[in-house]
Amino acid sequence: MTHFKYLSLLLLFVSQIGVAQAQPKPLDPDLTKYTYPFPVHFHSLTVQRQAVKMAFMDVKPSTPNGKSVLLLHGKNFNGAYWEQTAKDLSKNGFRVIIPDQIGFGKSSKPQNIQYSFQMLAQNTKSLLDSLGVKQVAVLGHSMGGMLATRFALMYPETTEKLILENPIGLEDWKRWVPYQSIEKWYAGELKQNYETIKKYQLDNYYGGTWDPKYDEWANVLAGWTLHPEYPKIAWVSALTYDMIFTQPVVYEFSQVKAPTLLLIGQRDKTALGKANARPEDRALLGNYPALGKEIAKKIPNAKLVELANVGHLPHIEAYDRFLVPLLQFLNSK
Repeated sequence: MTHFKYLSLLLLFVSQIGVAQAQPKPLDPDLTKYTYPFPVHFHSLTVQRQAVKMAFMDVKPSTPNGKSVLLLHGKNFNGAYWEQTAKDLSKNGFRVIIPDQIGFGKSSKPQNIQYSFQMLAQNTKSLLDSLGVKQVAVLGHSMGGMLATRFALMYPETTEKLILENPIGLEDWKRWVPYQSIEKWYAGELKQNYETIKKYQLDNYYGGTWDPKYDEWANVLAGWTLHPEYPKIAWVSALTYDMIFTQPVVYEFSQVKAPTLLLIGQRDKTALGKANARPEDRALLGNYPALGKEIAKKIPNAKLVELANVGHLPHIEAYDRFLVPLLQFLNSK
């Protein structure tokens, strides 16, 4: 065998191993076989006459600075994707609290409740109360940005600072996108698989370039689709899509009292239901460079940091560029 043929076969073998490692494994609705980066605890709640458990991680610093940060995940994620953020915040003295919202991650996923941002905010406040946390900086990404805004509006005395990382809900999609039933959202979710999930994330999150570090967050969602109980996940996902679509916060940004940092990846084009809008409207939705500027003007005490050539997940795609302004803002007076 020539050296060239041997090298070619070796490269093929290595690439096949990489493909095999990237494939998702079936995951149950509560992610019991998926390991989070920090110990997971559970906060018991009663929501609409149902007993539920809210999973959370509580990362305590070795040298506390007396401040706490609450990290709120996006719709297609769970608290685990905050791992590096939590480690660096903890190194800088912050206590970091990372919940999985009801309906997400390792938390309970009730099938027959009305999901609302107010309910999720109340659950989160209950968690903070149980931990004795009276004030907190609230950082929300994507859907977590909508929740963080609602939390800040409901609990201004608790919200010391607000950080919105590529939040969705900066525009009211109902104005341009036809409403679709929860059953239709459910039917769409049942069609999800690894290929569709990765394609969506590739096109909408990462600008068409895939990095192996993105595999984790596609594989968790795809792992659910491989489990016999996936319809349970799909139904809750449909319910929370309806929550996001019908409960905008965009009209209330002027009422936010907390000092606010907007971290906006400029390549992001995320907009719920964009494919269902008229072509002439579709092209205008999810314009994050323009939306970031508009929202920064509406929030009384806001600072806008624009991250050029970064998409929907700055803390995954361009971590250092995300962390530096975050720490500067958290440490500012």
